[in-house]
Amino acid sequence: MPRKYHAVLAAAGELFMRQGYAAVSMDAVAKAAGVSKATLYAYLPGKDALLEAVVADRCAQMAERVGAVAVHDVALAESLRLLADSWLRFLLDPRSLRMYRMVIAESPRFPDLARRFFEAGPARGAAFITGWITEEQRLGRFRPELDPKVTTGHVSSLIRGDLFNRVVLGIEQPGEERIAGAVAATVEVLLRAFAVQPQPEA
Repeated sequence: MPRKYHAVLAAAGELFMRQGYAAVSMDAVAKAAGVSKATLYAYLPGKDALLEAVVADRCAQMAERVGAVAVHDVALAESLRLLADSWLRFLLDPRSLRMYRMVIAESPRFPDLARRFFEAGPARGAAFITGWITEEQRLGRFRPELDPKVTTGHVSSLIRGDLFNRVVLGIEQPGEERIAGAVAATVEVLLRAFAVQPQPEA
């Protein structure tokens, strides 16, 4: 996409997360992005579409980041560590936290906003993890009797853990040691709960 399109998404994202969805106008987005209203509307027909594009762009970044480490050619423990570490760090990124808080704050007045966010973000992430689990089952490393979709919910919850809740509420600002420890604990639980024992030889 053109450079101006990405400038629009960046400007809109900052405005949405700083001022809230309801308070942001298309005029303000155009001004912040340094584009004309005609250019803005040529890309996106309205504020709803703009929000969807902002969320989709953020989710695409997550998919790219997590997809880069969602490998199957290393030991399962390392594969899980890479996946959990990348996903948790993305969730704890200040931009992700601000978007999450914005959606929570606006959802009572704009219930469709929460639905669009869920479909573009968590639902897409869940589909990605389901595919990863299915491949691990095919490789004989995840227990074959598990329902991949049900297991996805458990994996997601374990990765987020208590740490995400504490951070999103502003109770804690974890350092490197805290994040690494949370990831290690998550991997241990995931291996005990879902992995075939013993693991098949490579």
